[in-house]
Amino acid sequence: MERHLEILRILKELYPEVKSALNFSNPFELLIATILSAQCKDDTVNVVTKELFNKLKTPKDYIDIPLDELEKMIYKTGFYKQKAKSIKNCCQYIINNYNGEVPADFDKLTKLPGVGRKTASVVAGNAFNIPSIAVDTHVKRLSNLLKLTKSQNPDFIEFDLKKLYPENEWINLSHYLIYHGRNICIARKPKCELCKISHLCPSIKL
Repeated sequence: MERHLEILRILKELYPEVKSALNFSNPFELLIATILSAQCKDDTVNVVTKELFNKLKTPKDYIDIPLDELEKMIYKTGFYKQKAKSIKNCCQYIINNYNGEVPADFDKLTKLPGVGRKTASVVAGNAFNIPSIAVDTHVKRLSNLLKLTKSQNPDFIEFDLKKLYPENEWINLSHYLIYHGRNICIARKPKCELCKISHLCPSIKL
């Protein structure tokens, strides 16, 4: 079996039940949570969205709430001023163009204000089951350590991974790499001696 496919096989065995670390009950909530997750830990986002989603349910709710009040509600996620503006602009765009519904289309998702390929990939894959690979910091780091890409550009990494792996594995591939990055291949202190794919890793440090 080719090295990249063997890596996938082992990761699937290690993490048989993977899912998004963000809490959400519909595509719109996932969109908001993913925007808030930029440069913020998922656990913190989940704490913030627990209150946020109880109070604000629809794009119109986010438009109607005063900007300063929204900023206070999302303050803990960091960069709250920019995130509040992005959320309001995004919600207005969804209302104007999609009748208040998050579009189930990757290209349309990327056109939403404040939404890049990573956010679009998270929403497309986890809310609509559209094959996509979300390249976050863990996916970027592990893809380079495992030599699955030579790029530091998230977009190029996404395309490199899509060339290597079957389309039906794309959504979960992101989760496998994220889980492994959080549990074993930790940025500051990787547990290479415990890693089940260490024999397939060109960057192993023992």
